[in-house]
Amino acid sequence: MKKLTFAMENYLEAIYELSKDGAGVRLSDIAERLGVTKASTNRAMATLSEKGLIINEKYKEIFLTPAGLSLAEFTSKKHQVIHDFFIEILNIDPATADKDACAIEHVISSDSIYAMEKFLHLNKKFQAD
Repeated sequence: MKKLTFAMENYLEAIYELSKDGAGVRLSDIAERLGVTKASTNRAMATLSEKGLIINEKYKEIFLTPAGLSLAEFTSKKHQVIHDFFIEILNIDPATADKDACAIEHVISSDSIYAMEKFLHLNKKFQAD
């Protein structure tokens, strides 16, 4: 599959975060979460559906497919690792860390994420000793 745009990854991540309890997500909730119109959210859902990442039946809740869930989980994990690294290692305030993590998560390599995650783990282990 061709790489998703930043916006499409944000939509997937929003669906993932809003559906953590296993329930489906309403289009209006996604639009509100991302601060965008229902019309643009509807177009994005059509694109994600065409790519096989969501199940989106008209006037029904939206669900992630297994492929969509996997991609959304990885995007969310990247966000969390960057966020935690910025706060715990660089002492950046949480609001800035969240904003920057949201921007960086789309362009950072998996290798960099794994290195940051390893560093965080080692730092926590070192602090515990």
